[in-house]
Amino acid sequence: MGGKSRSLWECTDCAPPISSEKRRFRLAGTIFQTTEAWKAIYPDAHAGVLAMRNVINPPSHTGLEKRKQALEDEIRARYAGQDRAAIKSIPAIRAYQAYYARFQKTYHVQLQLESIAFKGKSIPNVAALVEAMFMAAAKNLLLTAGHDLDRLDLPATLSVASGEEIYTRLGGQTQALKAGDMYIADRQGVISDIIYGPDERTQIRPETQNVLFTVYAVPGIKKEQVEAHLRDIEQNVRLIAPQAEIELLEVFSAR
Repeated sequence: MGGKSRSLWECTDCAPPISSEKRRFRLAGTIFQTTEAWKAIYPDAHAGVLAMRNVINPPSHTGLEKRKQALEDEIRARYAGQDRAAIKSIPAIRAYQAYYARFQKTYHVQLQLESIAFKGKSIPNVAALVEAMFMAAAKNLLLTAGHDLDRLDLPATLSVASGEEIYTRLGGQTQALKAGDMYIADRQGVISDIIYGPDERTQIRPETQNVLFTVYAVPGIKKEQVEAHLRDIEQNVRLIAPQAEIELLEVFSAR
């Protein structure tokens, strides 16, 4: 009792305080991770992750609809008087199409952009959280999937398919992955892949309160593009749910 007391920082048995950078790294690892196979096969690729809590997912949102209309008007003005060749020449489109061509597929975001720019079509009217994601994809042309965070058995892991993986696609169809395709799985199974898209089990629902967005950035897409895209999704979500909180916003690089 009579001895000199020690402060916390004098405790020789205490672990040193964890830096904010280390804390962020630990949090990222509990939500999302990448495999050595992905890093080896796609060394120039990136992956974006945005986890948000306390969101809402109404069937529609007036403010979001106004922002969507402004975006569509901007897209039509940008490509007025041009043709499909102009869209095909966009660096992001070229990067994704190079990836899709390996699987004899066409990048569907390219087709969606063409329908908005040249056919007067609109970004699909869907529930607000999904529409927020679609809007960012139409603006930035980066492939993105959305999931109900509470339905995931974390961590989600990005890897490369062997061709033996099977999952249930959005819509209920059973699908085997293409060998060599990038995919993300949680502890229960595949939740998305580039060629066939998101799964049924973890889809965003009307009752979704916590959400995870993931971005597949193929070689040719820069890290800065992915981060800006995640910020656009965040801003769209905050328009719907100002009270939303970011749990993780991170870009993972293969090297």
